[in-house]
Amino acid sequence: MPALPQLLSREATVAKPGFNRWFVPPAAIAVHMCIGQIYGFSVFKVPLSRALGVTAPIEGDWSQADVGVAYSIALAMLGLSAAVFGKWVERNGPRLTMIAAAVCFCGGLVISSLAVATHQLWLLYLGYGVIGGVGLGLGYISPVSTLVKWFPDRPGMATGMAIMGFGGGALIGAPLAQELINRFATDTSVGASRAMLVMAGLYALWMLLGAAIVRVPADGWKPEGWIPSAHPRRLVTTANVAADTAWRTPQFWLLWIVLCLNVTAGIGILGQAAPMIQDMFNVSAGAAAGYVGLLSLANLAGRFLWSSTSDLTGRKAVYCVYFVLGAILYCAVPWTQGRGDLVLFVALTAVIISMYGGGFATIPAYLRDLFGTHQVGAIHGRLITAWSAAALIGPTLVDRISEAKKAAGVPPGETYHFTLYLMAGLLVVGLAANLLVRPVDAKYHLRPPGDAPSQPPTQSP
Repeated sequence: MPALPQLLSREATVAKPGFNRWFVPPAAIAVHMCIGQIYGFSVFKVPLSRALGVTAPIEGDWSQADVGVAYSIALAMLGLSAAVFGKWVERNGPRLTMIAAAVCFCGGLVISSLAVATHQLWLLYLGYGVIGGVGLGLGYISPVSTLVKWFPDRPGMATGMAIMGFGGGALIGAPLAQELINRFATDTSVGASRAMLVMAGLYALWMLLGAAIVRVPADGWKPEGWIPSAHPRRLVTTANVAADTAWRTPQFWLLWIVLCLNVTAGIGILGQAAPMIQDMFNVSAGAAAGYVGLLSLANLAGRFLWSSTSDLTGRKAVYCVYFVLGAILYCAVPWTQGRGDLVLFVALTAVIISMYGGGFATIPAYLRDLFGTHQVGAIHGRLITAWSAAALIGPTLVDRISEAKKAAGVPPGETYHFTLYLMAGLLVVGLAANLLVRPVDAKYHLRPPGDAPSQPPTQSP
């Protein structure tokens, strides 16, 4: 019987001849659906803000803003850990990485449960934010990297399947958390601590199941009948670039800007969706909640549909659509308020959020096209730092500007207009960065041993 280190090694996950690659997407989706619970964390905000008072906050209770810091830390750690551990993920393979992700993410939930039970805010930040955030980063990049290798013929569709799971995590995680909180609530407890423990156990089972199923293709494997070919007009290469080299290419930083600005525009609106529709159209809180749910579905669908479309149009073309159409729609949203057209407002913002989700799902395939599959997971991990930056920039812009407008006496429904036009402007900058993307210079490509480059790779930019 193989020893445990052997079972967890990358070599043990190499698929045998005849393995059906369609077993891999469910494994990837299982992991992403679990860690996607981060999008449903807001369910815990109210209960944790009255953990001592139970029925209402009392002195000593945490504020909702205090609780929300754990969410911000987790997202920041997602990007940082993906960047730091990207090469480790490629070296050790998906099985060990998925298990490490399960230990960190579910262990973070267990620590968070202890934090709630003992009412230690720093422990919540450590558990859900730092340790859980590392689990998010590991669990995010490993399935994506593996699917890109299994589906070189349809990389956009493949990454869309996995990242669709991450976007849909809240559709399961939020109702599950609410149901468990309600079930465990008593006269002396809000039920959040025990809910976190149960969720940790359930998520661990599914993530470990995904780790058991996942496989990587053997070196040189390709789908039957598929012939690799370069498509310069679509920026597709058959060469490979190492992660440490990709970091030094202009293409990497152009795509960093592309992702950062696409996410900044989308996440700023997504984070303020409920108050925005209430202020602009005076709808009820229940209707606003339904609207947020609809945007979640648009986010989910966009991750698969837009990324699959990119297999037909090319990655650069579909990002041009994100930026051009997105800028037009952002400028049109204030117009829908002027018309009093709620249905059109919902439709336009749903398309905007679908492209926000599509941007996440398309970027790994874009990286694969430019840099090859050799260390695409590590390169993707470093690029995700753009997400960490956007998670700080987008919500801050929307929150601060709308608050300043309200303080200046602007009617609540009009406080978002300037922000929407600003987001459109950011998308135009993103469009410019996308249009500047060109094929990676051959001097950055990996070469077989003994094949010396005609000139050494430059150290810039």
